Amino acid sequence: MDHAYEVLKFWFGPKPYTPARLDERMAFWFGTTDTREVLAQKDQEISERFGTVVDRAAAGDLNHWADSPRQRLALILLLDQFPRHVYRGSAKAYASDTRAAQLALEGMQIAADAALAPVERIFFYMPLQHAEVLELQEESVTAARRLLAEAPEGTTAHFMNMLRFAELHRDIVVEHGRFPHRDAALGRQATAAEIKYSLSGSK
Repeated sequence: MDHAYEVLKFWFGPKPYTPARLDERMAFWFGTTDTREVLAQKDQEISERFGTVVDRAAAGDLNHWADSPRQRLALILLLDQFPRHVYRGSAKAYASDTRAAQLALEGMQIAADAALAPVERIFFYMPLQHAEVLELQEESVTAARRLLAEAPEGTTAHFMNMLRFAELHRDIVVEHGRFPHRDAALGRQATAAEIKYSLSGSK
């Protein structure tokens, strides 16, 4: 089985990435109205279908995927997005973030991202948004601005939201130096400012 193809097919669905298709995918990726049951079902599906491949990617067994733009994107998904479902609430959900960010940065340097559609590049750059490193957060915001400028007709609102969330993540790292919502999973002692932030209901 071509695992890279299966990863991309599952995550992005069939082409073309029309505005209607992007509406549907955004709900799948970021469904803020998902119930716990819906989220648990999504986690279970990804775990059952891709859990073994996620572990292989984390172990470095799939590093050769970085040799082509689309396989690099699939590898980034396995290191950045899928662990958040397979290992939700645990330190392993974030264990491959550094490698995913490295793949994104290196891919940008060799213009691998240029071979991808704007919708696909959302997740090529996502590890930068997930990084607890201010320099990478700034790269994330810059990339989101480029994507907004290149947004296909009818999708501008979605890419504006992506920029807004990139800026929000950057601002959290500016304020706290890290993401407070990860403290429990990573066994970190929350600071007074982080506790106040969490109690405020901020995201």
